[in-house]
Amino acid sequence: LEQMNVTPASPFIIILSKLIPYWLMGFVVLTIGFFVAWLFYGMTALGSYFLIYLFAAVFSLAFSGFGLAISNYAHNFQQAMFIMFFFVISFIFLSGLYTPVSSMPEWTQTLSRFSPLRYTVEVLRSVFLKGSTFPDLKYHFLALCGFAVFFNGWAVLGYRKNR
Repeated sequence: LEQMNVTPASPFIIILSKLIPYWLMGFVVLTIGFFVAWLFYGMTALGSYFLIYLFAAVFSLAFSGFGLAISNYAHNFQQAMFIMFFFVISFIFLSGLYTPVSSMPEWTQTLSRFSPLRYTVEVLRSVFLKGSTFPDLKYHFLALCGFAVFFNGWAVLGYRKNR
């Protein structure tokens, strides 16, 4: 990272170069998950796999931007890991993955709107189990795009080369 800081590359390019490997790994893991679901459980998506990959790309962009924004402010790796652990666990519990959002208290339902994972879980359920199409999920797409713009903008604006 110190070597990247002394290059004339812009913060946007440095942030992008840090994100690309994680995006590729995410797509590989998603593909393996689809293969395992088909191989062992005979499950296939009723909707479009392309749609799932599209939403996964936007989610990956948003969540990795969030991680980079946190790393800009953490003083060391351990602090960044603890902060991310707190937020990831909170996002998982607020996503509706374990408990449906509709059965949560009203204040928790409101809070869950700030979890990008909530929209991704709803999209995966809708496309995989119900065969939903993009027009059915356009508000989820806009929400995830909003998270991506916000978190990555925060990461780029908060990045300082002189750390």
